[in-house]
Amino acid sequence: MPQIRAGDAQAAARVAELARELAGKGWYHSIELPDGRVIEGLQSLAQLRGRLERFALPEDLRGRRVLDIGAWDGWFSFEMERRGAEVVAADIVERATFLAAREALGSKVRFVLSDVYHLSPDSLGRFDIVLFLGVLYHLRHPLLALERVCALTTDLALVESFVTDDGTELSAPSAMEFYETSELVGRFDNWCGPNTSCLLAFCRNAGFATVDFRGVFDQRAHVLCGRHWPAPPRVPQYQPPVITGIVNQRNGEPVFDSRVDEYVSVFFKSGQPGLTRAEVMPEMDGFGVYPSSVAPSSDGSGWQVNCRMHPGTGPRTLRLRTSSSAFAEPARFLVDAPASRPPAGFSDPIEIRGVADAMTWDENQVLLRPETFVCIWVHGLPDAATTDRPRVRIGDSEVEVLFVSAPDKEELRQINVRLGTDVEPGDYPVMVSYGKSIAAAPQPLRVRSAGR
Repeated sequence: MPQIRAGDAQAAARVAELARELAGKGWYHSIELPDGRVIEGLQSLAQLRGRLERFALPEDLRGRRVLDIGAWDGWFSFEMERRGAEVVAADIVERATFLAAREALGSKVRFVLSDVYHLSPDSLGRFDIVLFLGVLYHLRHPLLALERVCALTTDLALVESFVTDDGTELSAPSAMEFYETSELVGRFDNWCGPNTSCLLAFCRNAGFATVDFRGVFDQRAHVLCGRHWPAPPRVPQYQPPVITGIVNQRNGEPVFDSRVDEYVSVFFKSGQPGLTRAEVMPEMDGFGVYPSSVAPSSDGSGWQVNCRMHPGTGPRTLRLRTSSSAFAEPARFLVDAPASRPPAGFSDPIEIRGVADAMTWDENQVLLRPETFVCIWVHGLPDAATTDRPRVRIGDSEVEVLFVSAPDKEELRQINVRLGTDVEPGDYPVMVSYGKSIAAAPQPLRVRSAGR
């Protein structure tokens, strides 16, 4: 098909011809019946199979849930069912052709009458695979739609959309045409035309960890979007990062609001130099999320990565790795739960189980550096301690608490603290307190200078 541009009279004439052909056939998708007969649609079986093959899905989808958004006559829905998946099909019109094909095939595909904006995990659950084929450019709010797709997906989303270029210049600036009326081939339901780099940026910003561009065919870009990062290297070159803090990028506070579009700022230490967006891999609640930005922290002591907060409320977990390391220990942050002190009379025991140098993991000793960090492992802290942080004293001085992790399987929390620049070499007791509770037994810490 020739390159289509808004206002292209020749392309509009071709579309009008296709519309007449579709009206004559009555079907957009061709459908193969159980007895081998084929209902001929505007798109042949070869064309439909070709569109799907570009995503290289496995033939066996038994045990997988699939959602087909914009199902139309249903060929993709029925093909997913043929491969063994449990399938839900969604569209803004319940087409007689879909219902007829479902009956003829003896299909159990469930149909949902809805636009993409109202599809929700709360009503449908989540799906291993979501098909989003030939829908995006028909929408007034394409990025919002991709966010909905991401929220519904637990593994892979297949995104296919009209684009304004041929996909050969992925370094081109992101750009999108908006069609107020019928500028694109005379159709009023064509609202937008992204270039390929814009479509890929949309997929990353919507929340997908991996965005695999499969090419442009017949002026439609094919993108395989994944919710998970690749497995860490079997032999990591660097130690896992150390998370030193999590705050709201909007206001610098450790509390987040699910009602607004929030971004999480994560501060961390890493031995891997020269980190970029492609080399930092945050993971939120078990799902990867592509960074919005990665840069050295303002004080030069480590790194800051910003990423969009996935929808959700309550206690949330975040961890990250670099391209050449394993994952850091998970950290926890709270959404829609303001920091608060424990109830009056709170007196559950706090127990310090370990103290170590945050860089070398040497137990009960730390080496003085331009910035010195200590990890403390504590049992007995409540959930609220992730944001309303405990107090830590080393010797007679209270030190800065940077981060409190989620509890591990032994209910231990990791507390990362920064020593003050005035700390002298020597032996100090480490004390942790929270509300009216205080650790019964301080832990010893030897602070050493570089020459000792």
